[in-house]
Amino acid sequence: MRRAKPEMNPPAPAWPSRLLLVGCGNMGGAMLAGWLAGGFAPERFTILDPGLAAAPAGVRLLRAPEEAAGGGWDALLLGVKPQLLDAVAPTLARLIDSESVVMSILAGVELASLAARLPGARARLRIMPNLAAAIGKSPVALVGQGLGAAQRAAITALMQPLGTPEWLDDERLLDAVTALGGSGPAFVYRFIAALAEGGVALGLPGDQALRLARAMVEGASALALAAADDPATLARRVASPGGTTEAGLAVLDRDAALTRLVTACLVAARDRGAQMAAASRG
Repeated sequence: MRRAKPEMNPPAPAWPSRLLLVGCGNMGGAMLAGWLAGGFAPERFTILDPGLAAAPAGVRLLRAPEEAAGGGWDALLLGVKPQLLDAVAPTLARLIDSESVVMSILAGVELASLAARLPGARARLRIMPNLAAAIGKSPVALVGQGLGAAQRAAITALMQPLGTPEWLDDERLLDAVTALGGSGPAFVYRFIAALAEGGVALGLPGDQALRLARAMVEGASALALAAADDPATLARRVASPGGTTEAGLAVLDRDAALTRLVTACLVAARDRGAQMAAASRG
């Protein structure tokens, strides 16, 4: 029997050769981890973060904006807290030039707000990933301003090691994507925790219930990705008429309880994003 060839990462794209991460918290760190795991040389990345304890091996760490001056940055990834943008924008404006692309993961900060604060950039881009970018499994929503076809292709290639890039035609949809793809993992984690707690209520030991819940969700998610059928069809395939699964689904389906609850979660997250965007305009 032939051994399967080990999976190899495709060659890392050439752009950007110099990327400055302005702030490297949980999300910025997850993206950096995904890029490094995807084969990007660490020398291509520099972090500007006065509070970060240490950078990954080979990645340069700067503590003060003055240290980043004259860096010739192809792109800057903004990962500071959104409410700090006004304070740091004047300093960042001195780090960009007419060839720089400003990329932002700041929730609620619109392209127009970025343009007003950082007008000297070649183009601006909003990105909405989630923490699964660290393992290359994140949806990555993208919406840009001032990008030509070649630049969009380069950005798509840059985002592919993080998961699945999705370009949006309307920036107004980003609040909905943030609610679903950005905040969504937290809702899934709560559901996993609820499954485990339900198992405990049925008499299972807590650690065993959590292992079962995690393994079940992992397998179900993998099958949902691989199957040709949609999730609703898969659910019907699991449920035998009059059986145990059908009894449980009847609880979720009663008065559309699960759909109404999930929709309410997404609406609350979307509306909060819209509120943050309105605040950033001021």
